[in-house]
Amino acid sequence: MSKKSRKKSPKTASKVKSSAKSQAAKTRSPKNPRATAGKARRTASSRPSHKAASKPLKSSDAARPKAAGGKSLPVEKTPALVEGAKAPDFRLPRDGGDSVALSDFSGKKLVLFFYPKANTPGCTREAIDFTRLSGDFADSRTAVLGVSADSQRAQESFRDKHKLSVPLISDEKHQMLEAYGAWGEKSMYGRTFLGILRTTVLIGADGRVAKIWRHVRVDGHADQVLEAARAL
Repeated sequence: MSKKSRKKSPKTASKVKSSAKSQAAKTRSPKNPRATAGKARRTASSRPSHKAASKPLKSSDAARPKAAGGKSLPVEKTPALVEGAKAPDFRLPRDGGDSVALSDFSGKKLVLFFYPKANTPGCTREAIDFTRLSGDFADSRTAVLGVSADSQRAQESFRDKHKLSVPLISDEKHQMLEAYGAWGEKSMYGRTFLGILRTTVLIGADGRVAKIWRHVRVDGHADQVLEAARAL
């Protein structure tokens, strides 16, 4: 063996060391970290997940009880108030801080007008009309009460702003509204929701419902109710 083959030059040794370092660097770190990370993510996403799948929302049909044939049974609804029925009892707060009850009007005729919201245009016109005719209703021995889901404070503001003389009941929990059929499904601008249905109920001196006006149109309505009260 010659001296040349036994003894490597400094340049050759340096190249060998450099090659070894670069090989180790390739082993330790990837040439393209982003590509490697993306590949890792794809690999992880392809693995089966151990999380429970989200449950689909149950439809109203799925929640309904099933008959023997598998068909959904109709949902039972609270019977609607009808003319001739005994007027549902109530005791609720009114404007001024007092409370008012059906028993307060025993032996008298009573008009209940249910309106959607205080200080809105239609409700304001209706309340002003009943206030305008309050003397005529009193002459026919008929009391008048307005009812909505507004708070007592809102009812008082409504009363003061428009100088209303009829008492205004606050039924924030919708108990009386539901009992008298004035709470139900409404639709507006393609949206369906629950709310107050403009309704008026005339109760006779015997405590029974004499007449019901549903889906009331405000213009001229108070005069119609007065005529019915006089005829009762």
